[in-house]
Amino acid sequence: MTDMVELQKRKQPINLAVVHVDPDAFVASFMGWLEITAFITAQRSGAAEVPADGITPKLPPEALKNPGVQNVGNDALFAFCMTAALKGDIAAVDKVEAALKDSMGNDFPGSLAVNYFRAHNENPILLEDFVGQAGRKWLEGDRPPPPMRAREDWNTGLRFFEKARQSNFIQEVLYPLAKWTRSRWGVIAEKEAAFLHHIEDNLPVLREALEEPRNDQAFIANLLLKAAPAVDMELTEEYQGFLRSLARR
Repeated sequence: MTDMVELQKRKQPINLAVVHVDPDAFVASFMGWLEITAFITAQRSGAAEVPADGITPKLPPEALKNPGVQNVGNDALFAFCMTAALKGDIAAVDKVEAALKDSMGNDFPGSLAVNYFRAHNENPILLEDFVGQAGRKWLEGDRPPPPMRAREDWNTGLRFFEKARQSNFIQEVLYPLAKWTRSRWGVIAEKEAAFLHHIEDNLPVLREALEEPRNDQAFIANLLLKAAPAVDMELTEEYQGFLRSLARR
């Protein structure tokens, strides 16, 4: 059946692959995700009709270069690379990249996203640049010394949070990100607090934020908001309001 039911059916396995950083499951479900999203996009624009047999059409090789297909691929690969980075699992990224290159060529849909996590960019400008650089460091184990660690972790959390909110895989990234955020800031609060700014004021606030048991968007937004002064990050009133609105339950 070629409709939204089929879309949900095909998204479930790739969702799980992103959450669990499962490279084999991701590769197995990737083409099916590209096919259904490309078909529904064409259907909505009037360029395609439901086939008589109800089976979603296969993507011909030339369609892989279509900008829309490339965008869908980049979105999925960004999500997978982010959750892999949160686990420090560079082998998973390597395996997905090698498999997709082998089946679709070097310019496979999503190759641009992977490249952001490979590049050494000293002057990031785009959100994707910042996400890629933060992700690359976690994938490669390139961690700064403790005096700089909390600030860099705060920035990583912020950039991943912003990117996830733009994705078709928002929940699939936010849940691992929330768990990572809790783990990292738990370590910072207990073992690296000496490097925080104004410890006497900010440490109790940070510990209170960590008491929230739910691993979700509201938890991440609240911790980013409350931890900003501890790492000497100044947020505009507008951005503070934005995080505050997302932190409400």
